[in-house]
Amino acid sequence: MSSRSSTTIFYGWFVVAAAFTVMFVGFGAAYSFSAFLVSLQRDLGASRGAVAFVFSLAGFLYFGLGVVTGPLADRFGSRRLAVVGMILVGIGLVAASVARSLTEVYAAYGLGVGIGIGCSYVPVVGAVQRWFLRRRGFASGIAVSGIGVGTLVVPPLASLMIEALGWRETWLILGLFSFVAGVGMSLLIEDDPSGRGLAPDGDVLRLGERPAPATGLAVGEAIRSRRFIGFYAACFICSFGLFVPFVHLVPYALEHGIGQTSAVLLVGAIGVGSTAGRFLLGGLADRLGRPQAFLLMFVGMGFSFVIWLFSISLWFLAVFALVFGVFYGGFVALAPAVLSDYFGGRNASSLVGIAYTSVAIGTLIGPSAAGFAFDISHSYTLPILISIGAYVVATAVLAATTKPLIGNAAAFR
Repeated sequence: MSSRSSTTIFYGWFVVAAAFTVMFVGFGAAYSFSAFLVSLQRDLGASRGAVAFVFSLAGFLYFGLGVVTGPLADRFGSRRLAVVGMILVGIGLVAASVARSLTEVYAAYGLGVGIGIGCSYVPVVGAVQRWFLRRRGFASGIAVSGIGVGTLVVPPLASLMIEALGWRETWLILGLFSFVAGVGMSLLIEDDPSGRGLAPDGDVLRLGERPAPATGLAVGEAIRSRRFIGFYAACFICSFGLFVPFVHLVPYALEHGIGQTSAVLLVGAIGVGSTAGRFLLGGLADRLGRPQAFLLMFVGMGFSFVIWLFSISLWFLAVFALVFGVFYGGFVALAPAVLSDYFGGRNASSLVGIAYTSVAIGTLIGPSAAGFAFDISHSYTLPILISIGAYVVATAVLAATTKPLIGNAAAFR
């Protein structure tokens, strides 16, 4: 048996704070890319599709590498992976600031930022899952809200710095910030509460009581299950449209006569919605059922793209950005928690890493394909319609493989 400690702050919340900062730094830099797109296209003489592929390459790496960094974190510890990741993000941004060709931007930003986030993202998300059980959705939501807050703060700030200093100087500043804040907070990450004589959620072990090891299915057994296959397929299909707004919403707004500052603020609006979604929907899902709430995130994201299809004014685009952000934030917050509910926390980082390869493939193709479609048609209508279709199919796939969980015993069936 165990009892709750009320005299000290549960260290799991420090792990959450560290994870929040790591994701704020990494994804803030990644999702500010739309603020750089037009400047890169102009100064480097490249097509929109070619420039958008910089983001696609980074996204493919930071989601795809989880299949490697997840198991590495389970074996060697999340802190080491997070520190290395933040160092690489900083190096990538600094190197991109002196790039003289689009190829060099691919190598610096695409590889540096992509590999850096890939090293840190899945390990820190996996670490948070092991520190919580009853409040797993809420804790995971706070941790990954670093992505939402980063999306809210960094793109508008980057846009202002680009106007005042230039895109090279802006990337240099962001790189230095990654070294200081990202690496510093990564040092707070610990993998398991048992090292501090604790159980998940801050329960204190009584004298002579041994901490229970994390339980769950073996990786091979989990990935062969119907639930995992459905989860993987749904995420794969929806990911073709998932990151199109992060790259193309600003150019879309500019094409419709909206000013640069207001256009970049639309990405910040995604961050506002995303932050709200991670905080509110994570805790709500703990009470209503995380797998069922996760399904609703797909419905909400698909509906938001319908709004985008008919939006040409700043205010309607702001509504799209907020609605998409809320459900996207809930999607990111709930995905690792749902996997842990289904298959246990023993191999959380490994399973999250494998699952995220589904998103990596769609991210590699979606934003760049949308850019090339625009180069040909001078319109974003087709990419938006394809994204809506992807969400409809993904929702159907997930619904067919989602079953209610009744108690902890159901989680591993």
